[in-house]
Amino acid sequence: MRADRAEAAGPPIGECARIVRERGGTRPQVHIVLGSGLGGLAERVEGAVRVYFSQLPGFPRTSVAGHEGCLLVGRIAGTPVLVQSGRFHFYEGFGAEIVAAPVRVGRALGAGTLVLTNASGGIRPDLVPGALMLVDDHINLGFQAPLAGPVVPGEVRFPDMSRPYDPELMALAEEVALGAGIRLTRGVYGWVGGPNFETPAEVLALRAAGADVVGMSTVPEAIVARAGGQRVLAISVVTNRAAGLGLEAVDHEDVMAWGAVAGEGLGRVVEGVVGGVGGGGGGRTEGGEG
Repeated sequence: MRADRAEAAGPPIGECARIVRERGGTRPQVHIVLGSGLGGLAERVEGAVRVYFSQLPGFPRTSVAGHEGCLLVGRIAGTPVLVQSGRFHFYEGFGAEIVAAPVRVGRALGAGTLVLTNASGGIRPDLVPGALMLVDDHINLGFQAPLAGPVVPGEVRFPDMSRPYDPELMALAEEVALGAGIRLTRGVYGWVGGPNFETPAEVLALRAAGADVVGMSTVPEAIVARAGGQRVLAISVVTNRAAGLGLEAVDHEDVMAWGAVAGEGLGRVVEGVVGGVGGGGGGRTEGGEG
């Protein structure tokens, strides 16, 4: 199959970008993805114009509670942004072309920086519900390859993943958090396929592998973004202790509740990072579609 037909199996990226561009009227520098229970960040978008997934050709509806299913175009801290309220997961039965589509649309619109947020289960003892963790590396235990298949225009076949998360963006996030009095630590994100939560034995295996938190998203998007030359920052909100490490059962309602509790601190960090990227002239990307 020819590379220029790589979009055929998924949403038409160029067409989706055109629709968002015409309705939003601005070229975003930063694309922000909101995880489960973290939709409150959308309220920080100034002059937001909503484009629902249902209005984009090839985009399915998200089926997960806490994921609104829309793109917001506007500004945060004076910087043009694309905020994605809701994401797609492999566990919903979607293929890589769907899971990666919003990242590719954001890149086609001009977003050279991708900020990923997620809800996660804490494995490391200090990562209790409400904690914020910068993802400085990840482990792919979902055993999915989001780049499998024809090479998408603007992406490379074999992206370097020695530094998947941008050191300068992480340093900026830490500076913002320190100034705001928000505790922000670093760690490794373990990605699992889901949708079931992990067993205690699986959590022990994750800990032995070096994971500090565990979750069901983020890694596919980070890989696709790096393949397209985008800078990536990821922040985990710990919403529960991983299975076997706490006395209570793991529940999605609790995940969303703790996401809302930690959302204020996360919002302040993300707002500061976005303002820093805009002030520093960030947002340049290599390649891209549309």
